[in-house]
Amino acid sequence: MVDSKNGTLLIKRYASRRLYNTETSDYVTLEDISGFIRAGRDVQIIDLKSGDDLTRQYLLQIIAEHEGRGESVLPLGVLTDLVRSYTTEVNSVVPQFLAQSFEMLRGGPASMMENMGTGIPTIPGLEAIQAQQEAFLKAMTGGMPGAWPSRSSSSKTEGNEELGDIKRQLAELQEKLSKL
Repeated sequence: MVDSKNGTLLIKRYASRRLYNTETSDYVTLEDISGFIRAGRDVQIIDLKSGDDLTRQYLLQIIAEHEGRGESVLPLGVLTDLVRSYTTEVNSVVPQFLAQSFEMLRGGPASMMENMGTGIPTIPGLEAIQAQQEAFLKAMTGGMPGAWPSRSSSSKTEGNEELGDIKRQLAELQEKLSKL
């Protein structure tokens, strides 16, 4: 069965931990689920007995398996920062930052350029977040040359030193990423 509202593929996990595709009435593996997602399907995985939504748990498991096989998408620094975000005040910003970054990636280069300037207006330190977002997107897209708008700091004299530090850190990060 597919959720008719949004086309989400419903997967049920039985007590035996087997995963059941309700649309095709057969059992599936994590690799199958990964394939559904790569094909553009939204997937929801629920525990048949408790009704708990296990989607996040299984998606993290899929990511961990791909990373473990050497199919690395996430640089070590990003993984480290994700772990740190669970223990700092930044954890409230990270989900919104990542969601916006991937939304821009899905929209293509034109959408990325358009949205880079919009940022997240309610967050203090917006420039730093935008600079980090730009570095993240460059890493995820292989640094498409000429696809990124340049930032003009002449209109914003506050924080020039901080912005300079961030740019230096980003340059160092990009250098490390290019060596990977």
